Amino acid sequence: MTDTDERTATPTPSTEGDAVAATTADEKKNHLAVPDGQEGPAALAPSTTHGSNAEPKYVTGVKLWLVVLALSLAFFIMMLDMSIVATAIPRITNEFHSLNDVGWYGAAYQLACAPMQPLSGKIYTYFKTKWAFLIYLFIFELGSLICGVAQSSTMLIVGRAVAGLGGAGIQNGTLTILAGLAPLARRAFLTGIVLGIAQLGVVAGPLLGGVFTELATWRWCFYVNLPVGAVVASLILLIHIPEQTEKMPWRGQSKEAIRRQLRLVLLHRMDLVGFFVFSGATIQLLLALQWGGTVAHPWNSSVIIGLFVGAGVTALLWGAWNYRMSHWLGSDDIPNRNGEAALVPTPIARERTVYSGSFASFTLMGTIIMNAFFIAIYFQTARDASPVLSGVNILPNILSQLFFAVASSTAISKMGYYLPWAFAGTIINSIGTGLLSTLSPTTPTGHWIGFQILAGAGRGMVFQAPILAIQHAVQPNQISVAVGLFSFGQNVGGAVLLTIANTVFDNSLKSQLRQHAPGVNPEAVIAAGATAFRAVVPVASVPGVILAYANSVDRVFYFAAALSVLTFFSTFGLGWKDIRVKKGPSTTAGAEVSPAKTDIEVAAKAADDNVEGLAEDAPEAARDTKGEDRV
Repeated sequence: MTDTDERTATPTPSTEGDAVAATTADEKKNHLAVPDGQEGPAALAPSTTHGSNAEPKYVTGVKLWLVVLALSLAFFIMMLDMSIVATAIPRITNEFHSLNDVGWYGAAYQLACAPMQPLSGKIYTYFKTKWAFLIYLFIFELGSLICGVAQSSTMLIVGRAVAGLGGAGIQNGTLTILAGLAPLARRAFLTGIVLGIAQLGVVAGPLLGGVFTELATWRWCFYVNLPVGAVVASLILLIHIPEQTEKMPWRGQSKEAIRRQLRLVLLHRMDLVGFFVFSGATIQLLLALQWGGTVAHPWNSSVIIGLFVGAGVTALLWGAWNYRMSHWLGSDDIPNRNGEAALVPTPIARERTVYSGSFASFTLMGTIIMNAFFIAIYFQTARDASPVLSGVNILPNILSQLFFAVASSTAISKMGYYLPWAFAGTIINSIGTGLLSTLSPTTPTGHWIGFQILAGAGRGMVFQAPILAIQHAVQPNQISVAVGLFSFGQNVGGAVLLTIANTVFDNSLKSQLRQHAPGVNPEAVIAAGATAFRAVVPVASVPGVILAYANSVDRVFYFAAALSVLTFFSTFGLGWKDIRVKKGPSTTAGAEVSPAKTDIEVAAKAADDNVEGLAEDAPEAARDTKGEDRV
């Protein structure tokens, strides 16, 4: 009989000595239980029945594919919300007469989503994954509903912020669930499918936004999330979701015990002080990027400089606080193993794979969003295409990205190594993006199709590599927090780099208009927008304005190509590892990792081991006692 069998088997007392042993063990276990009103690690400990023994470890068969479908749809609508509003903004501003609020329609989502990423990682670490995911999904759907029924610009902005709060948890939850859904050998394939479909949300956002706005109403940009969310919730609710870590027990607990557990988690594991300081730094940075460069707030204005300085100082304060919490020694009642009391434990942040993968996601998401926004601008200006037709024109980008995401994931699952695909993908993406910088009003159709295929193929190959590397590099009880850093990199990368790209585009457009359409007011052209400038520009100046737009899009793709090169160098930090095998102190080559324990569970586990040891030793002690009686 193996050790596992011995622990899971419950022997029936067959002798007086065995009965004494069982009784003694029960008394010892009851003695170790935390009495009502006492606080300590055992109050937070999970059930002593291990998840790997009590329930199936992985999802298989049809249920597996239904969960993958649900996660793909959830991640898709979350990513879709990042870009779909772009083409709907002209109609929204016309209805609400809110041109001054344009920036907030995108910024509100990012301001709410980005700071929540690290905290969502902590929530998924200590609470049931299924229910945390469903709550985040509900918040996202509520935000979408508010946006859809909005009667004012302010109501729409509030809805976008609520959706952003939910979106943070959807992204982290999707990647956390994937980490425990299937064995390591299949994880790459499933992750590639989910991320490949999710990427389409960013790229297809402007297309779908244009279709809804042109053929129905801009409100369907948000209503579309509601039926999709209902399908996702139904599937997740009905299917068992495996846990990466043993979570706090809720069933069978008294209300007082539950209150103690929640109090201890909120005060000693969530690091709410660190979260609020971190949020302050992130929000100040995003506000500076959102407001900077406008007529009201030039880049050299006191407001923008103050926000940048404030973001930097607050970030330093958070770094000092996070370091202190990571190195806090804890106490007998509240241990702090591996710095888990901090919002971002130092051992995780210092892991090379984690920070390299997070930076790669930062730069890669920037290139993806730039492609989504500025290829659409190219077709609608230089080619005079409608929003629907411009969406059709970017299909080569979308389809190649999806195909190579699935193909590379299949290959990674078979070969085990993600780094060759990361290298190849970033190189191909750099070439494709560089070629997109040559687009002109007269570029042949075959050329712009081929350029998009190259860029899409490269992004599809590399997109899943950072998250696969991160999931493989950390322990199961660290995955949610590490994924939170990865997701934060993605969201901030999209916001920061798109803002820089917009600045590059606006400055270039003003310069190009002075050169190619000197009789045109640059501010009037920019205010009219990419689809309406022909109404404010003399017919004779239209060709010059078109050329100015095309050249300005080219400048943005110079920047995107440089980011792709940075992504290439950051992938060196991902490491050359076989994801089919995870070696660690508790596993051997080829062995799977069982649900891990957080530090608040260690004391309770040690107590259980003492009880089991007592139960094993007691029969021998009883037999010795009988022998002495006979003598």
